[in-house]
Amino acid sequence: MTDKKTSVHGAVLEDTPSDGDRPLVELRDAGKSYGNIRALHGVDLTVRAGKVSCVLGDNGAGKSTLIKIVSGLHQHTEGEFLVDGGPVRFSSPREALDKGIATVYQDLAVVPLMPVWRNFFLGSELTKGPWPFRRLDIDRMKKTADEELRNMGIVLDDMEQPIGTLSGGQRQCVAIARAVHFGARVLILDEPTAALGVKQSGVVLKYIAMARDRGLGVIFITHNPHHAYMVGDHFSVLRLGTLELSADRSEVGLDELTNHMAGGAELAALKHELAQVRGVDTEELPEEGDIRAPAAAPEEGKS
Repeated sequence: MTDKKTSVHGAVLEDTPSDGDRPLVELRDAGKSYGNIRALHGVDLTVRAGKVSCVLGDNGAGKSTLIKIVSGLHQHTEGEFLVDGGPVRFSSPREALDKGIATVYQDLAVVPLMPVWRNFFLGSELTKGPWPFRRLDIDRMKKTADEELRNMGIVLDDMEQPIGTLSGGQRQCVAIARAVHFGARVLILDEPTAALGVKQSGVVLKYIAMARDRGLGVIFITHNPHHAYMVGDHFSVLRLGTLELSADRSEVGLDELTNHMAGGAELAALKHELAQVRGVDTEELPEEGDIRAPAAAPEEGKS
């Protein structure tokens, strides 16, 4: 059985099998080089409907490069990039949007002084009336924005209030609801909790889980293993452009995930040297061999 999908811009996508086991997005041994600089190498990533794939890494680990490849901003120079099982090579973010891949960046692409409903439809405004007298359908946009936000659990008394008056967590949720409304099947979230406090981070994590429960495939980019472990189904840790770890939730605990994020392998290798430094407690550091090696990619034809 096949289903017709509607893109972010209202175009009807090709019929695709409604097989929940087939990945929506998949990177196989993907990499990206900028001249002589190899920013990403040998990265595998699988995004399935109704799952949250967390990509973790410190600054310079390659998270931004991975986002740019999947969102269509840059093209990969190594490996394969597949959407719905077919190879793709996007030449612009618009092509990714037409395939249902939407990205919510840290700056959210909102205009702080504009009302919530204007930001919700920014760049995709609804109009009414015959040409050349078409005008904005303000009532319809307000009603639609209010309904979509309520579906995500956000109730605003006034859709006319500037979006800049909302909390950071609420603005993130408006951006998520906007992407869902415009047909996103894969939602890329770029460090959505990085600049938020504990309470507002919890609000955003709740809406990430809600987006997953609505059947979206979510790529959650973060440097916080605690936030990732709260909602994640699969974890990929990047270090210096390569995969440090790739594991399902059932295969890795929070402590091990945190060790990978904190550079546990390097600290374990240096444990005997750190022990010679006064004031450094090495008792809690892992031993060499305790840190899991990067997961090997499955051979062709094997699960």
